Amino acid sequence: MTTNPFTPPSAPVADVYAADEIRYVGFWPRVGAALIDSILILLVTSPLLVAIYGLAYFEQDAEASFIRGPADFIISWFLPALISIAFWLRKQATPGKMAISAKVVDAKTGGTLSVGQSLLRYLGYFVALLPLGLGILWVAFDARKQGWHDKLAGTVVIKR
Repeated sequence: MTTNPFTPPSAPVADVYAADEIRYVGFWPRVGAALIDSILILLVTSPLLVAIYGLAYFEQDAEASFIRGPADFIISWFLPALISIAFWLRKQATPGKMAISAKVVDAKTGGTLSVGQSLLRYLGYFVALLPLGLGILWVAFDARKQGWHDKLAGTVVIKR
């Protein structure tokens, strides 16, 4: 019987993948993927923000609030979350992860993430960044290359 590397040893075993088929994606490739995704998100959000607020949006203003209005919240916060979650649910990867031939899967089954896992993973990025990015750096040292956002959501990033 083949064991499933996504399932902890104490949990019931499902035949999904053989252990030698799984290759977890490490820190530096994921940094590259995040940079690609960030650039693509900026290419989508920046023109929208300029169209609504003008170039003054990008000027440093000590009196300006963190969020400059409802459109800013939707474009800068909601839209990137929606895009990321949609890609995880439809393609198991954002464009950056696709570029490095990686996919985000459920850590127990190796299957597509649920909506709840996707939301938790996205919100987990903020938790992972809070202590000076330690939760993101965790990927470099973890045996399964999981950051805190992955651990919170029960996900892993593997090679396609």
